[in-house]
Amino acid sequence: MNRLLANSVLRRCVMNGGRIMTGEHVVQSPEFAAAAVFSFRPFDRSVMVADQDFGSFQWRRMMCSAAEPAAKAPAVKQADAGAAKKEGEDQVAVSSYWGISRSKITREDGSEWPWNCFMPWDTYESNLSIDLSKHHVPKNFVDKFAFRTVKLMRIPTDIFFKRRYGCRAMMLETVAAVPGMVGGMLLHLRSLRKFQQSGGWIKALLEEAENERMHLMTMVELVKPKWYERLLVLTVQGVFFNAFFVIYVLSPKLAHRIVGYLEEEAVHSYTEFLKDIESGAIENVPAPAIAIDYWRLPKDSTLKDVITVIRADEAHHRDVNHFASDIHFQGKELRDAPAPVGYH
Repeated sequence: MNRLLANSVLRRCVMNGGRIMTGEHVVQSPEFAAAAVFSFRPFDRSVMVADQDFGSFQWRRMMCSAAEPAAKAPAVKQADAGAAKKEGEDQVAVSSYWGISRSKITREDGSEWPWNCFMPWDTYESNLSIDLSKHHVPKNFVDKFAFRTVKLMRIPTDIFFKRRYGCRAMMLETVAAVPGMVGGMLLHLRSLRKFQQSGGWIKALLEEAENERMHLMTMVELVKPKWYERLLVLTVQGVFFNAFFVIYVLSPKLAHRIVGYLEEEAVHSYTEFLKDIESGAIENVPAPAIAIDYWRLPKDSTLKDVITVIRADEAHHRDVNHFASDIHFQGKELRDAPAPVGYH
């Protein structure tokens, strides 16, 4: 039935005043195209044999283009390109369905930037001229409470680590990186609730937290923590985070004062660390590559250079937190004073 219908339509299309039209003209007829598709699909013929007669019309080839190969599914494409290794490199180039890729970043000398945890614009040269001897003398109950709380916290640290300043520094940094994150988070939430700017203090406190975390990443390259030290870190961090969160909610001026005194203790600990390096009690090993890039140190820098810049960072954090506490003591909010963004 289909064949008869197709022949009927074809005869009407090809006959033009008694003349038989060629195949090239037939292609232009929509009626012919419809009939051809309708006729040949049931027979599943993609190519007709030459000289096959259909009512004085000679077929040469079916008048439709061949189907293109099916495109690969997105999942297959991802599997093909998902984890291709670059030639001569150990890093795996991961392709993303979302189009996220890292642009090529280089050092000043043209070599490829090796770090993902920080970028060249996050690096800086530490200001070593800062006064390391500054101390906030406790003046009122809040100051005295903060000062004695920090001194009390130092007792178990001295007992456990004694003069193992590498391990002590590692533990200190796991705690020191918490206050900036807690303070920045709570200021962020406050800004959202009250529809107010933070005066830059969110960024300043988060910068402090990130800087302290980089101290820890550096110390881990120098000191490999043992299993019980990792367990101690989990315990101390869990207790300190929750305690500091409550203190900051209840009294930000007390929280910042505690951190100011903690940073004073950090300056003291790193000063003792340097004394042991200078005396030869601790080997002055080459500086880790991550420290050289982060603080823009010379290529031949040593552990002494690294501890020196870390100590300067702690002195800057000391100033920032005592300054923040003073703002609260004056009955103002942090956003009322310019934030020390980028203060290193």
